[in-house]
Amino acid sequence: MSERDAIPSVRLLIDGRFVESASEQWRDIVNPATQQVLARVPFATGAELNAAVASAREAFKSWRKTPITARARVFLKYQQLIREHLKELAAILTAEQGKTLADAEGDVLRGLEVVEHAAGIGNLQLGELANNVAAGVDTYTLLQPLGVCAGITPFNFPAMIPLWMFPMAIACGNTFVLKPSELDPMVAMRLAELALEAGIPPGVLNVVHGGAEAVDRLCEHPDIKAISFVGSTRIGSHVYRRASQAGKRVQCMMGAKNHAIVLPDAHREQTLANLAGAAFGAAGQRCMAVSVAILVGEARQWLPELVAKAASLKVNAGVEPGSDLGPLISRAALERVCSLIECGVQEGAQLELDGRHPPVSDYPQGNFVGPTVFSEVTPEMSIYREEIFGPVLCVMQAATLDEAIALVNANPHGNGTALFTRSGAAARHFQEEIDVGQVGINVPIPVPVPLFSFTGSRASKLGDLGPYGKQIVQFYTQTKTVTQRWFDEGDVGGPVNTTITLK
Repeated sequence: MSERDAIPSVRLLIDGRFVESASEQWRDIVNPATQQVLARVPFATGAELNAAVASAREAFKSWRKTPITARARVFLKYQQLIREHLKELAAILTAEQGKTLADAEGDVLRGLEVVEHAAGIGNLQLGELANNVAAGVDTYTLLQPLGVCAGITPFNFPAMIPLWMFPMAIACGNTFVLKPSELDPMVAMRLAELALEAGIPPGVLNVVHGGAEAVDRLCEHPDIKAISFVGSTRIGSHVYRRASQAGKRVQCMMGAKNHAIVLPDAHREQTLANLAGAAFGAAGQRCMAVSVAILVGEARQWLPELVAKAASLKVNAGVEPGSDLGPLISRAALERVCSLIECGVQEGAQLELDGRHPPVSDYPQGNFVGPTVFSEVTPEMSIYREEIFGPVLCVMQAATLDEAIALVNANPHGNGTALFTRSGAAARHFQEEIDVGQVGINVPIPVPVPLFSFTGSRASKLGDLGPYGKQIVQFYTQTKTVTQRWFDEGDVGGPVNTTITLK
């Protein structure tokens, strides 16, 4: 057996069984710190994807009628299994994605919060009742599952984002086909194994792998009723257009350019620490990363301390103790980030801290970029217009809070923003005037807990309803309105009038 033959292959999950793909197209899963090939992932054939959808369609017939309490118990068990395997899941995630073990555990734990929310589906999937809307007439609503739903997830949160999707969809009575990122699908497959162990029946959860062709097939498949997507603006726009034209419900969470505004009265040490963590944590590979800091008035004097804070962060492989940020996901990502840094220099921004080629002696093949800080950034520059998706912070200046708000609102994206201040009046003014979906006050990454929904806006989102929270129950269910009238046995009258008149 050759060394190549010894590399394990990632399987598909179809109808409750993990099966080897018959595909002739495969991709290596590479440890981004070492370039070691961890496994090979298949690009599922059209027949395999169709089999997964057919399995989900058949399973829906019985799963939709499963009592809501029984569905809830599955997710009570599932959250327990995830907790028991947290360290294992984090280790898999770090090996294939690169983020530090602490970040990897956070990735899993944020997804776990949604699983716990799914376990409370009995209190979430509730209709409404109006008694006696007319004489002897009641009207009520039912929230019924849609059928087969699909999810397309990105590389940067390979545990959290799948857990945003299939638990809530399945808890609502749907069945699901998941396509995780082909760059790091192994932790999603382990989560799928645990889901089956928790009691999810065959066919209710299926997993396929692939690239653009698989995405298009999911968008166009006539048996899929809804698609959830998290990823880049380019692909998300394509998914939304293609799936919508095919008559599906679609929600797409996409790119971002998140700003943090710093007022001079902010708590200095806390603000600087929060900015560094939000800009450079997870190597900047998150759609809610703070990639722009706007220093207002005298806060511009904080720039040297911000640069010093960034320079103090430790770049290393995610498995190494004390590392603050690990490598980027791939060589292509490394080249793109470095190219954008060079664009910033060429376009006239002041490079205060250059993170290219950091010394990581034990991992010379790693895709490392250290914290990078630019000042004197203007809205016309490439480093401001594009989502860099790396550990690069653009620092801008504004004379007033209103000037800073205008700068944020002029940006096409609306995923997240934050204000650092000790002024309640300034905070209230900010939250009222800012045109961004998720707002933090002294919170740099304002991703809400699952009691609420993820509410990115403008160019960062397509579709009316966000993932998890109350909105996702609406997304994964169809509202059916029933108007009913019953007669007593002794009632005598003429022909039944089937038109109800409300007076």
